[in-house]
Amino acid sequence: MAARVFGAVDIGASGGRVMAGVVDGPCTTLHTLHRFPNGPVQRDGHLRWDLTRLWSEVLTGLRLLARHFPQTESVGIDTWAVDYALLDGDDRLLAEPVSYRDGRTGPAIERVHERVSQEELYTVNGLQFLPFTTVYQLEAEKAAGLWDRVAHVVLLPDLLAHRLTGELRTETTNASTTGLLDVRTGSWATDLLDRLDIPGRLLPALVAPGEVIGPLTSAAVEQTGLRRGTLVTAVGSHDTASAVVAVPATTSRFAYVSSGTWSLAGLELDAPVITPASRTANFTNEGGVDGRTRFLRNVGGLWLLQESLRTWGDRGGPHDLDALLAAAERLPSGGPVVDVDDDAFIPPGDMPERIAAAAGRPLPDPAHTVRCILDSLAAAYASTTRQAADLAGTSVDVIHVVGGGSRNRLLCQVTADLTGLPVVAGPVEATALGNVLVQARALGAVPDTLERVRTDLAGTQALRVHTPS
Repeated sequence: MAARVFGAVDIGASGGRVMAGVVDGPCTTLHTLHRFPNGPVQRDGHLRWDLTRLWSEVLTGLRLLARHFPQTESVGIDTWAVDYALLDGDDRLLAEPVSYRDGRTGPAIERVHERVSQEELYTVNGLQFLPFTTVYQLEAEKAAGLWDRVAHVVLLPDLLAHRLTGELRTETTNASTTGLLDVRTGSWATDLLDRLDIPGRLLPALVAPGEVIGPLTSAAVEQTGLRRGTLVTAVGSHDTASAVVAVPATTSRFAYVSSGTWSLAGLELDAPVITPASRTANFTNEGGVDGRTRFLRNVGGLWLLQESLRTWGDRGGPHDLDALLAAAERLPSGGPVVDVDDDAFIPPGDMPERIAAAAGRPLPDPAHTVRCILDSLAAAYASTTRQAADLAGTSVDVIHVVGGGSRNRLLCQVTADLTGLPVVAGPVEATALGNVLVQARALGAVPDTLERVRTDLAGTQALRVHTPS
């Protein structure tokens, strides 16, 4: 049987990529065609995403996909969660989207909770409290001057899919991060929308991972060079949902950490955990592929390291990551550990100074700062996965770290040491891989269950196992 090709557009908060996934029997191989940076920019008094530039980068990547893999059958799109675009009645973008790192939601949170308490919100949407969740951003939006012109609120991967197909949809895994989806029914929470004065007509209809959104429009065929009839297939458009698909688990008793700009640590379950204890512990129930629940916590991520490197580089200091990691690994354990979930770490700025302040003492050099970041992240991974298992009434035999953090040997080893469990590191490009596999499964190119897909991954992907010291 001939190999089959699927395209993945995978955009994270700090960078994006367009990849080709070649499926040949049990083996799926990714080919990177185009990488590009991403990050919010200050504009009109807010931190915004430069969607105009991102769209241009996506088109560049898709043209390369068409050139090198003209037999591509389908394209899937994933991005980070919660952020959205506002469209008018002619489907035109009203403004560049505001970033979740913008600090606009403070008063909006209070207004939302005056109408629906935090406890009641949790019983409806099952989400941990995060100050930038879409429900709070939309409340802030009402005072920003564009609300009366809004016809559609479109999550970012769905906006890109709309530009390729002309179809407006909201993919369910990403919808589950907005705070506006009923965690039990998987439908828009209409009563909640009414109470928050958010017209339901603004939210496009839902589509599940694996459903075809539509073929490329004639204009998209011309823009990308992809062949007529190429499909856009819904994937886990929240990047973590796609990453969890690509966890190479061979047992159901696994925990995962999708480690990138953010870290999302938890379990895959058949049903949500909606209890006072899970709410108090600030655990979230997000949608997964095949209707599964990603029971997890958003914890701090490699943003702390990325922003520290940027700060040092801007000042002419050391910013060679490999050298800094090697120096950090030579330092003894037992140094300061900070709360990586502290809201003080969310905005851009002088991260090393904030880390030293949280540590309660000066850190003598960048290597000590790096060691503090990695020890702190590992401590958060250990406590979060342990707590997830306790809250779900289950146990864990292995922790899978996927994404960019899986390349960080020190981070993975300290996580193994703190948990007493083996840590399987990889695949690095789990999000793009999961994106491809959801498309491939929908079109009959890979096995039909996640368990069989993961077994194939465990046998074919380059993985590294860290055993507790």
